[in-house]
Amino acid sequence: MKPRQVAATARNTLLSLRDLLVSAGPLAILAVALLVLAYWWLDPAPPRRVRLATGPAQSAYAEFGQRYAKALAANGIEVVLVESQGSQANLQLLREGKVDLGFVQGGSGEAHTGDDEQPLVSLGSLFVEPVWLFYRKDAALQRQPNGRLEQLGQLRGLRVNVGTAGSGVPSLMAKLLEINRIPPASLRLSQREQTPATVDFLAGRLDVLVFASAPEALMVQMLLQTPGVGLMDFAQSEAYARRLPFLTPVLLPRGVVDLAADLPPRDARLVASTTALLAREDTHPALLQLFAQAAQGLHGAAGWFNRAREFPNLAHSEYPIAREAERTVKGGLPLLQRYLPFWLANLVERMWLALGLIVAILLPLSRIVPPLYEFRIRSRVFRWYGRLREIEGRHEAGEDTPQALGEALDTLERQVEKVIVPLSYADELYALRNHIQLVRGKLVRT
Repeated sequence: MKPRQVAATARNTLLSLRDLLVSAGPLAILAVALLVLAYWWLDPAPPRRVRLATGPAQSAYAEFGQRYAKALAANGIEVVLVESQGSQANLQLLREGKVDLGFVQGGSGEAHTGDDEQPLVSLGSLFVEPVWLFYRKDAALQRQPNGRLEQLGQLRGLRVNVGTAGSGVPSLMAKLLEINRIPPASLRLSQREQTPATVDFLAGRLDVLVFASAPEALMVQMLLQTPGVGLMDFAQSEAYARRLPFLTPVLLPRGVVDLAADLPPRDARLVASTTALLAREDTHPALLQLFAQAAQGLHGAAGWFNRAREFPNLAHSEYPIAREAERTVKGGLPLLQRYLPFWLANLVERMWLALGLIVAILLPLSRIVPPLYEFRIRSRVFRWYGRLREIEGRHEAGEDTPQALGEALDTLERQVEKVIVPLSYADELYALRNHIQLVRGKLVRT
């Protein structure tokens, strides 16, 4: 093919594409506008920063907070860890809107908030938090000949630290003392922070140290292996669970801490509450989904008090379960996230319904594109018929000389020769040229 022919073919193709784009332009603009509106309305992209209320330093909450931060960092989400005094403080931070998510122990507060407070949702129960009541064996020997404490009534007169006010342990201990009909005044209670209280406990300035924490906490691991420190066996653990619904009896098996050293030397019965990950209801759904997925990996393994895949679970929740958590626990990782990056899978998952609606709107409108395209192409030819009819009309009216009309036809013919149309419409262009010659013939005959 000669260069001139190649150039002509390319020009014709580009012009056809231009006409097609111009014809479909309004539809494309409408589609983009609907997509932008849907994106703004659905807000599929989660914020890149989220605040998580944890707990005191070296607590299980703080340790799990670090793990969640690492898990979400893989998807480009920065988790800002907000230290607190514990479960009740986390609940207050959530209700005040100072954090987006937080670890909250069962029984820490009422599930229903006031009308002016943001509702909370749960991502499920993550792990159990036993009530660890450690005592100095030398202090226990002054109360019991065997040096072991097995009932709360045996704490009378001892120096007992029940944790800080924001930890939830003081209110829990108050309930335990109440159902045992033990006046708080009969104990020498204090509410110091965990680390200084532990220092005083090891130094002999406290007799009993009470806190609720997962066994992963460093403080628990250390105290279980400290000589001269005993762990109270809640012999009435089943009864506690029947009286207080948010508690459950658990068993710390003999030797689970250290098999070689046989720690603990005997089974220890404990009472425990489950800790849930709560979130404000207005937290972005994609963030809830990410945290629920991270929970599957962080809490699904077997532990001292649970079997594999027992946690996270949705049973016995004091708060409504978030839909994202329910889908994750029951369905696992979504199909798209198995093959696509999270941001893309999340975008498709949250926009697919909007995309379907947009297609449903645009499909009928798209039927006007072919007629519009045809009109644009044919108008290149038909608009010259107006000039041709004008010349013919001037001839019939005798307004100009045949020579002047012939020059007008020559000018029209040169202009028509420059008109380019797709091959499928070439017959109309050639018809125009024939009609020009037809009019020219009429001029010659006169």
